[in-house]
Amino acid sequence: MGEIVEDWIYILNPNKDTLDGEPSGKETIRRLAREDPGRDFWLSRRNRMNPGDRLWFFFSHPESAVAAVGEVDREPREVPDDPDFPYRVDVTLLPKATDALNRDPVGRDELELGQVRSVQKVKPGALPILLARAGL
Repeated sequence: MGEIVEDWIYILNPNKDTLDGEPSGKETIRRLAREDPGRDFWLSRRNRMNPGDRLWFFFSHPESAVAAVGEVDREPREVPDDPDFPYRVDVTLLPKATDALNRDPVGRDELELGQVRSVQKVKPGALPILLARAGL
């Protein structure tokens, strides 16, 4: 019996968050998925993520939607010298699935999301929609 894969929503605010000094918008993530898919993302707390879990990237602007996905490479690790984001998680962005989501993003309503503040688990009703749109 295989490990249970957990699915997480990871919120990116392109107006605030940067990746390699660039705004963390859909196009930046899409390009990185193709050119440099191995990334580390910051976490404010140690979520119980495991290798193989999926991180669905929810962009808060300009439209609130999931438009990228990656796979967790290993458990989050502590970064003691960063008080705001004391953990990092290594993720490999999935280029084909991210391209598919970019073409047809999954909106907030379909995700059954209320207030989105930080990393949270995907609601069970939203998972089939995410998997279908990503072609997974």
